[in-house]
Amino acid sequence: MQVFEVVELEKFPYMMTKEIHEGEIISDVIKENKVYLIVDHNMNRIWTYNGYQSSFKLQIYGNKLAQMLKQQLKLKYNIFPLNKFSKKDDSFQEIMEKQLGGGGALAIGKKDFIEFDGGFKVKANIKIFPVMRVKQSLEYINKIPPPENFIRKFMIVGGDIYTEEEITESFVTEKKEIKNPLKLGRLNRGFTFFENYSARLIISDRKMQGIELYIHEKDKPNTKLLEVSIPIFAEEKFIKNGRIDALINAFQMPEELPKED
Repeated sequence: MQVFEVVELEKFPYMMTKEIHEGEIISDVIKENKVYLIVDHNMNRIWTYNGYQSSFKLQIYGNKLAQMLKQQLKLKYNIFPLNKFSKKDDSFQEIMEKQLGGGGALAIGKKDFIEFDGGFKVKANIKIFPVMRVKQSLEYINKIPPPENFIRKFMIVGGDIYTEEEITESFVTEKKEIKNPLKLGRLNRGFTFFENYSARLIISDRKMQGIELYIHEKDKPNTKLLEVSIPIFAEEKFIKNGRIDALINAFQMPEELPKED
């Protein structure tokens, strides 16, 4: 396994990589304010890892450098985002515990770039399509674990903004709730400014799937006094169509009731 750190430069080409040799396993060299390219020669993969405190500019550079590293390796390696796994996920832990070693990948420096008149020309690889498969995009977004210590408040997919709605499926023997995306409406023409939110862009196959808006958990209002142990029906539920199956499941009696002493 080879590990390359993405480095920002003040002048052209504004980016480069440097290989990290000190450390026994991958987790020894990872810092959360940096971006890394991890080359797995056994699986022919280039893992991109954006530290949770890394800058957006550094992450963009990392994506470009990963494409260049793939070309250097004769297109035999595929690029995978390591950030799609939670830190507690077995796949993430397996990669973090792998040994550092040598390999055929070389660090990308200034010699690997061509400077054009007027600056450095970069082709855009990210596309935004006006017609989206919203359901598939929402499913893909929900598979990616949220950043640590952050709470998702809204999602923007295809010009529509969503939040999460908690639905109680059962509460007779055990309280069981699920979260479904709830469409709030379309964004206004012009621009919308979301103050005090942290934004996360979700990309798949070079296409933007959506934008998530997060707040830090320390900014979450204290709602402990408002919690109840049985489901309640909000007033607005009665003025729009609902799911009858959710209502039936909530009142469904189990085949066996717990025995009391």
